[in-house]
Amino acid sequence: MPAIIPPYLKQGDPIGMLCPSGYMPFEKAQKCIDTLKQWGFKVQVGKTLVNQFNYFSGTDEERLNELQQMLNDENIRAIFCARGGYGLSRIIDDINFEKFIQNPKWIIGYSDITLLHAHIYSNFNIASLHAPMAAAFNEMEESEEYIQSIHKNLTGIHRSYTIASNSLNRQGSCQGDLVGGNLVILAHIIGSRSDIYTKNKILFIEDIGEYKYNIDRMLMQLKRAGKLDALAGLIVGSFSEIKDTTIPFGQEIYEIIYDKVKEYNYPVCFDFPVGHVNENYALKVGGKYDLAVSREQVTLEEK
Repeated sequence: MPAIIPPYLKQGDPIGMLCPSGYMPFEKAQKCIDTLKQWGFKVQVGKTLVNQFNYFSGTDEERLNELQQMLNDENIRAIFCARGGYGLSRIIDDINFEKFIQNPKWIIGYSDITLLHAHIYSNFNIASLHAPMAAAFNEMEESEEYIQSIHKNLTGIHRSYTIASNSLNRQGSCQGDLVGGNLVILAHIIGSRSDIYTKNKILFIEDIGEYKYNIDRMLMQLKRAGKLDALAGLIVGSFSEIKDTTIPFGQEIYEIIYDKVKEYNYPVCFDFPVGHVNENYALKVGGKYDLAVSREQVTLEEK
């Protein structure tokens, strides 16, 4: 069944903003708040955007209660996660999604928010928006196109992205529901109630700050769990700030990924603009897309 698409936003719709995982100073979210208002939306800022409890934006109970309140509030039409970090897996199993299922709304964010995207799509077949978070708005000049992709997705403008080809790409075309996000989180949720089903899906992956051997290990975990063998297609995003050990691993990051999928025949696209960088397009998790990988270019088009 096609995923349930939450209602698109209109002028004056309220957006709730919170930090369900890591702490973020309020001032780093100010430009994001201002921009959302300029787009014509109201912004309801939660306490977790100004709160701090060690690494987190609040205790587990505080973060859970605020996320629950915004999920339940029928007046809030979207929930903008100001930051990722870590912490959703500590509260995900205590969230009651009953009212959210009855009145779906857009969940916006990436990184640790991958867990929330995966959970609501896998369990409730509801689409969400993998997209830049608040800090990206502070680099508006460098990331204007990618910031605007949030607005276009939220207001129902179907998107088509075209990028240059990469020498490691495997040509071909496919159609399927889009799933994925942060590789660490995708590996983390295997075997849990948030795990994703990847057969005949277009999977996208990205990450930041990991050692090469750990990327290799997480990909092997996905492969051994059967997550890579029956895809419709694979989109490899940014793997930024990757580290190596004193004794080099011996491969570059895209070579590591290529080796894990070289035995399959589905199309593969490397260096797609999604991840922990300014070049981070908004993508609908659960949305249906066409992926076309040719010698000259790659096109990902929402259907």
